[in-house]
Formats: sequence, structure tokens, C-alpha cells
Amino acid sequence: MIYSAIFPWLFSIHSPYNSVQLRAQADSIPQETKDRILAAVKKYKYRPNFFARSLRARRSFTVGVIVPEVSDGYSASVMSGVEDYLLQEGYFYFVVSHRHRADLIDEYPRLFLQRSVDGLIAVDTPWSISLKVPVVTVSGHNQVKGVTNVVLDHVRAAELAIKHLAELGHRQIAFIKGQEFSSDTDIRWANIEKAARQFQIPIHPALVGQLEGDSPSPELGYEATRKLIATRQPFTAVFTFNDISAMGAIRALRESKLRVPDDVSVVGFDDIQSAAYQNPALTTVRQPLREMGRIAAETLLGRIRSSEAHRGGEIMVKPELMVRETTCKVEQSGSKGSKKH
Repeated sequence: MIYSAIFPWLFSIHSPYNSVQLRAQADSIPQETKDRILAAVKKYKYRPNFFARSLRARRSFTVGVIVPEVSDGYSASVMSGVEDYLLQEGYFYFVVSHRHRADLIDEYPRLFLQRSVDGLIAVDTPWSISLKVPVVTVSGHNQVKGVTNVVLDHVRAAELAIKHLAELGHRQIAFIKGQEFSSDTDIRWANIEKAARQFQIPIHPALVGQLEGDSPSPELGYEATRKLIATRQPFTAVFTFNDISAMGAIRALRESKLRVPDDVSVVGFDDIQSAAYQNPALTTVRQPLREMGRIAAETLLGRIRSSEAHRGGEIMVKPELMVRETTCKVEQSGSKGSKKH
């Protein structure tokens, strides 16, 4: 490996050339010189000096990322997009999980600032504070000075799901809301209620369940669905808070001898990677999670690099309905809608 101080001496080129060329900003450099520099970079495995770069730019080229859980499908999909863009731009990142602990949600931003990060990304994490560095949230809905929120169009998302079920003839629909601590729970439910009114779908209080517990496990959807079944209130479809809970719901329905989708249709939310590979494949509202992660990272670096960059506000992305194998028409099966749950 060689360093920038001896790089120009070895190849008889002026020092500014190698520095500028390696930053891909060398429009005025002769092509022959560019080719020599790039060939030397490859041959001698040149690496720029990170500390010199940081001192020159007065930045650490490091960002902090806060997620509820590192391993759940939602966070993993968002992180994939974040990581792709940060690596592309030569940024390093720290990632921490708070597991919905209020003390960690309060503590982690301070710890990141102590480590001189240039900015923060918070995924599905309640956010209410302004910091001296730029902050971008994914699925954050609080309007905070200096914080940019990357959010899904929840109005459209609810409309897509409810319209799909209504067009299939479903009138008795059960719902599973998210946990109280999830940043999407309230806004998603409010828009589901709005869409239900729009399509004249009654919401029966007995058919509204809620996820309980902080584990990103299908078990939460399983337990919520068992409670819905235990009410003995008939339903022909279930719209769950996320794909993970939909998987648990399908298990609970099967244990009660209810076929999916012939007896009960199931709609999830998120379209995590495994949703299309369930048996049956899950019909779900797709959040472009990887894209949202990339948008968050791109927005953050844009704000870091320019004092004129967008500060605060909201970036909205569009959902998509992924119709697969867990929904069908009510009249498709004679038992559907008439079978006692």
C-alpha cells in the first residue's frame, strides 16, 4: 500500500492531480494522466488517508443509525438501503438498537454526538429533540426543527388494502393494530378508519385486536388472532399491522381449522423479503423499505454537505399493493363468511 505523500513522486505527476482525480472531480486533467493514476491506484492498492480527509473537510465521515431491533425484517430492509448508499459515498456508520427502551432512546443520541458523528438516522423510533447535527427519521411523524421525516403515504396504503378487500366482497373484516410504542400505529389506524368509512366497511370493536409485547415475532400476531377467534364474532378477512404478525395470524387460523384464503383472507403490511415465499404467499401492502433507507441516507448526506440543504420537513413515498395468495373473493367458498369462528 502507498500513501498520497509519495504517490505523485513515484509516477512523476503533480500532487494536486492525484488528490483531485481520486475524488472523481478532475475534468481538466489530461486523459493520459488520469489513466496512469488509476492504473497506479489499482496496482499499488492506494488508499487515501482517512484522518487527513476528516481534518480537511472538518467532518468525521461517520453517521449513527438507531433502530428498534437489528434483526427484524423491517429494520433489516431499511438498513440495507442505508448501508448501500453510505458505502457508495465512503461513509462509515454505527448502528444501535434500543428495543423500545425509553432510556436508550434518550441516551443513544448523546453517545453518538460524543463520537463526533456527522448526522443521525432514526428508524421507527419516536423522535422529539433537535440536535446540533442533521437528523433524518424513517417512519417518524413528529415535526421537529432540523429533522427530516421519510414516511409512507398512509392514506393511500389504507385505501389500497381496504379497497382490495371490499372489491372481493369482504364486509366483516378483523384488524390487528400495532403496538402502542410503534411510530406508525396511530397514523396507520386513523387512515384505516378513514378508508373503511370511504368504502362503507363497518369496524366492529370486537374485531379490533392489538399486538402486545416488544418482540418482532409472529407469536404476537398469533396471540392477537387467537383472541379475535375467541370472540366468536364472524369475520372473513384479517388486515394485520405488519407481515410478521400476518404470519402468526395464518398459523392461528389454521389451528382453528380455518383455511387461508378460502375461509379467511389475510393482508399484511411492509412486504418484507420473506412475504413472497410464505405458503401461501402473502398479500401485503408494500412499503419500499430499502428505498426509504436509501432516501434517508441520501437526504442526510445532502444536509451534511451543504448548509443550504433541506432542513426539516417530510419526504413521502408511495405504497404498492402486492396481491398474492392469501386473499380471495368471499363467494369463492361456500363456507366463507358462514363458518363459525
